[in-house]
Amino acid sequence: MPESNPAAELGARYSADNATAADWSQVQKLLAEARVYWLSTVRPEGRPHVTPLLSVWVDGALHICTGPEERKAQNLLLNPRCILTTGCNALDEGIDIVVEGEAVVMTDNTDLRRIADAYLSKYASDGHFDVHDGAFFGQGGRALVYQIAPSTVFGFGKGDFSQTRWRFGHG
Repeated sequence: MPESNPAAELGARYSADNATAADWSQVQKLLAEARVYWLSTVRPEGRPHVTPLLSVWVDGALHICTGPEERKAQNLLLNPRCILTTGCNALDEGIDIVVEGEAVVMTDNTDLRRIADAYLSKYASDGHFDVHDGAFFGQGGRALVYQIAPSTVFGFGKGDFSQTRWRFGHG
């Protein structure tokens, strides 16, 4: 599990003179409450692949799900390193967040039920999944569940522009 309160490093080179580092607890709240995330992976031949998806923040990590035959699952099978981003589409307010980490397939049904409950709580009927055989099952069929624990997180504050970085002990 990631550190609960990692040290924040303000990137002075990329921040306004009066900027302050973002607060980790605020960033965790934003990660938990965001509705849409963007997953960036690498295709087998090295081209990038980016797609929007749903995610939940549980136990200090983001969790996503996708069908095993989908492009993102195939990319993660070959290279689990990925980036998840979220934020707001405004120039002068809010924080954009970039989470770097490695995607790990989760198969423990007890853990998966907790994650399925988080999806249902956050997304209502759009987030309903049955859990069995180490996977989610929903309208689209079987879905693998990945945990992406952060290795590095960047927060890009707007208005008084700032860049804050948090590093974690893994990854």
